[in-house]
Amino acid sequence: MKKYLAEMVGTFVLTFLGCGTAVALGCGSDTASIVGTAIAFGLSVVAMGRIDAKDCGMYMLFQVIGAIIAAAVLAGIVATDPSLVITTATGANACSYGVTNGIIVEAVLTALFVLVVLGATAKDNEATGNFAGLAIGLSLILIHLVGIHFTGTSVNPARSIGPALFEGGKALSELWVFIVGPFIGSIIAACCWKAIATK
Repeated sequence: MKKYLAEMVGTFVLTFLGCGTAVALGCGSDTASIVGTAIAFGLSVVAMGRIDAKDCGMYMLFQVIGAIIAAAVLAGIVATDPSLVITTATGANACSYGVTNGIIVEAVLTALFVLVVLGATAKDNEATGNFAGLAIGLSLILIHLVGIHFTGTSVNPARSIGPALFEGGKALSELWVFIVGPFIGSIIAACCWKAIATK
């Protein structure tokens, strides 16, 4: 149970700090806010690793729980500051250029991110294995710099589910994009990794 609670806390941190920064900076209104939000998401990721298939369902469940709690706390904070309500109140994702574009962007970015995670945490990656968290965090910054303009960047369905539940409207109606896109991207990454992995 401790590992699932740790996953919940980790997703809470990612969602609260990343989405909180997006809300506080009014992400999308200028270049500085986009860069700041990207850095916040990247720095929120300290370490990642692969999990056993039998644990996958519970990890996903606790990630969603962590994201919902983070979005609830963030929504409560935003409610106390009317100046923030004019922005996306919980940092929810939305497809700026339509759902097809959103699926493509999320699939490609997720595939790239998962490939970095697989490479950084590979058992035979002795050269950079000690810096896996840094590599993963920096890659997440780059992924957000590319994706924020198009979708707000999710690459993690749990991170999208929590905020969408509180944001409602377009964020909730397009939530499926941020589940399907990363799912497709993960499959692509797994297939690519299987083809290129040395062991």
